Amino acid sequence: MALSDYDRNLIERCLQKQAQAWDEFVDRYAGLISFVVSSTCKSRGLDLGLATQEDLVQEVFVVILSENFVVLRRFRGNCSFATYLTVIARRVVVRSLLQKYITPDGATQAKNSEKVEALDVAESEGVEEYIDNMDEVLFLISRLPERDAKVVKMYHLEQKSYAEIAATMGIPENTVGPLLSRAREFMRTNMQLK
Repeated sequence: MALSDYDRNLIERCLQKQAQAWDEFVDRYAGLISFVVSSTCKSRGLDLGLATQEDLVQEVFVVILSENFVVLRRFRGNCSFATYLTVIARRVVVRSLLQKYITPDGATQAKNSEKVEALDVAESEGVEEYIDNMDEVLFLISRLPERDAKVVKMYHLEQKSYAEIAATMGIPENTVGPLLSRAREFMRTNMQLK
């Protein structure tokens, strides 16, 4: 899969440190990174809280920012950009978990540590399918009205609850479900027209 023009432009803008480019990058890929963190933990049965998973997401973004965006500079286009970020994110998560749960002498530090020792950098099931559809999903979301797009992103990409979405958007909680249903129907219809 070739690098999309949008991603090529976004990467270039980040490398040039243009205003708002990094915020746009985070908005575009926070859902993917969160998914990788969550699936990495779940695939190995790790019982990590939401706060710990959010810390891991932040660690991934810190690595991407480090050394003047060295991670972005190393991307060669041999795969989709989302696949590249998935591999980077998974490696950061695995390394971080190993550092937090395994002592230098190999002893374990926490109840989840036996599971952490078994981690590897292979893709977890479901991630490839998620990545393959990411650009199309983001394109379809971009065609929704702004409010609907925000709700869809919060629910499907950020994994927020109806209550969290309602509070953030300032709408009644019982309107979130119907809004998501309408948005899904719109995206389904538009996907079939392609």
